[in-house]
Amino acid sequence: MSPEKLVRMANQIATFFETQPGNDGAERVAAHLKDFWEPRMRVALLAHVDTGGAGLKPLALQAADLLRERA
Repeated sequence: MSPEKLVRMANQIATFFETQPGNDGAERVAAHLKDFWEPRMRVALLAHVDTGGAGLKPLALQAADLLRERA
C-alpha cells in the first residue's frame, strides 16, 4: 500500500478521535491501528514516520510513536 494512502487512512482515524471527548486520542488511534490494520500496514506506516512522516497529523504521529513503543 502506498504511503500516501496510509497517511490518508491514519489521518482519517486521527480526525475521528480528535472529535471524541478525553485526552487519550493518541492511545485510541494506536489501539485502532493495532486492532484493525494488518502488520504490514503498521510496518509501512512506521517506515513512513522514520522518513519524516510527511502529511501525518500530529495525533497520528503520536499514535505511531505509541505503536513503536509497544512493538
